Amino acid sequence: MARTSNHGALVAIDGALALIAILLIVQMWLLSATLEAFLAGRRGVALPAALVSAGLCGACIALGAFVRKIGHPRRV
Repeated sequence: MARTSNHGALVAIDGALALIAILLIVQMWLLSATLEAFLAGRRGVALPAALVSAGLCGACIALGAFVRKIGHPRRV
């Protein structure tokens, strides 16, 4: 069975989408852990958690841009 010319791009897209899913799961876990700590009276965890969450969001946006760039066919 011959591989298509864009097989490598499809593998990269699959890997990036899997990584986005993992990052979003980690971000949801971070949100629940931070909310639990905040409601328990530990107010100091909110800012560091917000910064980490912003970093995770930035990573997801960058991976989404990568998927969009790789996924579009090139025009000549």
